[in-house]
Amino acid sequence: MTFRRQALVIFRRDLRIEGRTGEALLITLPFGLAALFLIPLALPLDTELLSRIGPGMFWAVTLLFGMFITFRQSAGESPAQHEQLRMLGVDPAARYTGRVAASTLLLVVFEVVMAPTTILLFAPEPIPGWPWAIPLALLVAIGLALIGTLVSDMTASLRGRSTLAPLLVAPLSIPLLVPAAQGLESIRTNNGILVPALFMVLVVLALAVIGVMTAQPLEETT
Repeated sequence: MTFRRQALVIFRRDLRIEGRTGEALLITLPFGLAALFLIPLALPLDTELLSRIGPGMFWAVTLLFGMFITFRQSAGESPAQHEQLRMLGVDPAARYTGRVAASTLLLVVFEVVMAPTTILLFAPEPIPGWPWAIPLALLVAIGLALIGTLVSDMTASLRGRSTLAPLLVAPLSIPLLVPAAQGLESIRTNNGILVPALFMVLVVLALAVIGVMTAQPLEETT
C-alpha cells in the first residue's frame, strides 16, 4: 500500500470515528461559541475596542478549543489499534499525515462556525478584504493540527499527558498565531498580509517536515 493510500485510510478512519461519536466537534463547538459570547459581556460597550480585540479573541478561542480537537482525535486511537497498524506495516509518517489531515478538516469546520460569530459580536460593520482571512485561517488550522498531533505523539507514553500536552502546544503555537493576528489586523486596516502569510507558510512547512521526520522515532518509543 502506497504512502498516500495509507494516509487516506487513516484520514477516513478518524473522520468515521468522529462521525459516530461527535466528541471533538459536538462538545467543543458549544463551548467555543459560549466563550465568544461571554467575552463582550465582560467589556465596556465600545465598538472600536471590540473591533480591535476581535482578531485576537478569535485566535485565542481557536487555539484553546483547537487543542481539544487535535488531542481528542489522537486519543481516539487505542493502544490495540496502534499496535495493529504497526503489525500491518503502516508507515508512521503516513499515519501522522492522515491524522493531521483529519484534525485539519475538523479545525476548519470549527473556524467556519467561529468566524461569523466573531464578526457579528466584535465587528458588525463590513470589513473590506475579508476574503484574505481565509488563507490565514487555513494555515492556522494546518499548523495547529501539525503541532497537536506531534505533541500528542511525544506525550503518548507519559502519565500526565493531559496536563503536559497543552503546556507544550501553547508556546509552540506562538510563531503561528502572532502573524495570524497581525494578518487580520492588516486586513482590518486595509494593509497587505504578504509578510505574515509567508512567515506562516514557513512555520507550517517546518512543522510538517519535523512531524514526518520524527514519526518513526516517536513510533519506536511508544
